[in-house]
Amino acid sequence: MLIGITGDTHNNLKNISEICKIFNKLDLSLVIHTGDITLPKSLKAFSNLKTPLVGVFGNNDQFEKEELINESKKFDCKIFDEPHFLEINQKRIYILHHPELITKNMTENSDFVIHGHTHRYRSEFINNALIFNPGECAGHLKGKNNVGVIDTSTNTGKVISF
Repeated sequence: MLIGITGDTHNNLKNISEICKIFNKLDLSLVIHTGDITLPKSLKAFSNLKTPLVGVFGNNDQFEKEELINESKKFDCKIFDEPHFLEINQKRIYILHHPELITKNMTENSDFVIHGHTHRYRSEFINNALIFNPGECAGHLKGKNNVGVIDTSTNTGKVISF
């Protein structure tokens, strides 16, 4: 199973449109957003995805939390407080915005820990889990926009730059 990973989109509607195009060309089962969508109009832009979206709230989502929840109800989207745990096809996945919330229990008892916040690429195994953040996709670092794809059959992650 392939899962798209994005986060820290910070209202960059142009990049969100491109992210949706990239993910819609792939055979994804799910897209995960690691937080900092920021405004409901940005979440609405993700309704162009052909796959369900699951995400967590980031620090920049707190002021619009209720409106983001309302927008998420308008399409196949669920957004949760961090950390959020889900199990798909016997793969255990934690989704967080803040990497400092990663615990030993998470790394020992999951296959993937997906986070955002830093705008920096990260792909490393700690205990049993692949800790993965595709990095920047808000447009803050010119020419360094990335999204990720994790493959649950091989426990690997890769980055797609745009």
